[in-house]
Parts: sequence; structure tokens; C-alpha cells
Amino acid sequence: MPFTIVRQDITRMKVDAIVNAANTDLAMGGGVCGAIFKAAGPARLQAACDKVSPIKTGGAAITPGFDLPAKFVIHAAGPVYSHWNAEQNEQLLRSAYTESLKLAHKHKCESIAFPLISSGIYGYPKDEALQAATAAIKDFLEDHDMDVYLAIFDRVAFAVSEELLGAVESYIDENYADTHQVHRRKLLNVEYKALSDAAAPAKGLDDLMDELDEPFNTALLRLIDAKGKTDAEVYKRANIDRKLFSKIRTGKGYMPGKRTILALAIALELTLDETDDLLERAGYALSHSQKFDVIVEFFIVSGKYDIFEINEVLFKYDQPLLGAG
Repeated sequence: MPFTIVRQDITRMKVDAIVNAANTDLAMGGGVCGAIFKAAGPARLQAACDKVSPIKTGGAAITPGFDLPAKFVIHAAGPVYSHWNAEQNEQLLRSAYTESLKLAHKHKCESIAFPLISSGIYGYPKDEALQAATAAIKDFLEDHDMDVYLAIFDRVAFAVSEELLGAVESYIDENYADTHQVHRRKLLNVEYKALSDAAAPAKGLDDLMDELDEPFNTALLRLIDAKGKTDAEVYKRANIDRKLFSKIRTGKGYMPGKRTILALAIALELTLDETDDLLERAGYALSHSQKFDVIVEFFIVSGKYDIFEINEVLFKYDQPLLGAG
């Protein structure tokens, strides 16, 4: 997926570049910064930093990765948080991400991993830091192809809007059912359907032919046209890469996984009924016995189609993310 939130030690990630949450002097510090210096080889990394320092707040510089699995370290200076300059802080924080991404693109990086910049000793509220990071990354990916990771070392340190989480939690409480409840509901639905079918007039051959399922990829292309969207809009909004979308589009022996189909449904802003129909054509269905399904359903029912926001909530609940899968 182009943008993925992962719980991982950034110093161990095998990507083209990792980002160091740096100070403007590019001096070795504590936290993530200190861990990166130690893993890279502090003396050599500091010597390389001294050649490109200082940088401005909101700026970035690049050095080799030395002993790290990553080829490069991009040093980005985020702002120290202040209530009095909230708007300027956000601009500077977004700039730190954007400038890092530009440097990665300039050096032909295909993958990059970020920490949550400024959310440590610089005091930036974690939910606001996450919003700024997501907005900057999302804007960049509108015009570029790159695998971008946000590495969160401790899930407890990952913050999502409390208001949103409260709404999701309420929906889960109302709709999440255990296996026994779901089995009983299915039996009732089967009984009801049998009674309805018995009362309905028999269908002719023409009616049955009209209901033959069209192939998944044909249904997808029909929906893209019906929604007035381009292919590029859809795969970018679905947070999947162009090559995977091309495989799905051709339909030559490839059937995407459930998470990918749901990502496409989000990108197309499908209703719940339309989503159910698209899933069914690939042999899948939403289930209230799966917390992942209930969370995604909440966003569809609520008309919230920002896949980055959905993935933030899924990550918080320790669920797989929407996209390739």
C-alpha cells in the first residue's frame, strides 16, 4: 500500500529512507533521534550531519544510512509545540513531512518510513501530529508513487480523535455480535427468505438471465464510470498502487482480497448496499462477527470515506488496514 501505519522499530525497517525527527543543528539527541544515530553508527552519522547543518524548522536534509538497513536518513526538523502559534506550528510540521518526501523523490527512493515528528519531547499533541502527518503524506501521494510508512513503536502512543473513537465504539457496541448471535440471525434470515420466495411469483427465464452476475472487474469498471471518477482517482483514494489496480482492472485470473475490495468501495464512496453487492461478486461479505467489518461499515454508513482516517482507527483497534490484501 502507498501509505501504511505500522508498529515497528524504525531503525530496523528495510526501506530506501527513514526519517529522523531532528533538531535544527542535526545533533544527536534522545528518543527516536538517538536510536537512529546509535543504529547507524553515531560518529559517522554525526560527521555527515555536520556537513549539511543547520537546517530550518520545517526543513529537511539527507545523509547516508551507514549501518542502518535504510540507504538514507532524512533529517526533518519539526516545530516545538505552542498553543499560541497553532496554525504556524501545523504549517511547519506539514512542511517537515513534505520536504522529506521531496528529498526522497529527488534521490529516487521508492519507500520511506517516518516517525510521528514533534510528538515526543517537542510536545505536539499526538492526535494533531497525526492529522498533520496524514495530510502532508496524502497531498504528496496525489502526484507521486511511493510506499510511505508511519512507524509507531508503541501503540499506546498513537492517538486518534476521541470524538471519532467514541462514535466508532458506540457503533461497535450496537452492532458487533458474537458467533452464536450471527448464526441465529442467519437462520432467521433463511427462514424469512424461504417464506418470501414462496409467496413471490415464479420468475421467467428472461428475469433469471438478467440477474446473472457480471464479473467483478466489469462491475468495478461500471461503478467507476457511474461515479464519474478516473482510474487514477480511484486507486489513489483506495490507497493501492497503480500496478495492483491494473491487475484488478484486466481481470485476467486475478481476484483481489476483501480488504482491497473494501478500499475500492471507500474510494468510490459506495453505499452499504453497493458495497455488499461488490463484495458478493468476489465471494465475500461483511459480517457483524468481525470487528474489522463493523468498523468499516460504520464509516460507510456515516458517509465518511477518508481511507487514511479509517486506517488510523483500524490501527488503533489492532485490526488489519484497508488496501492491498
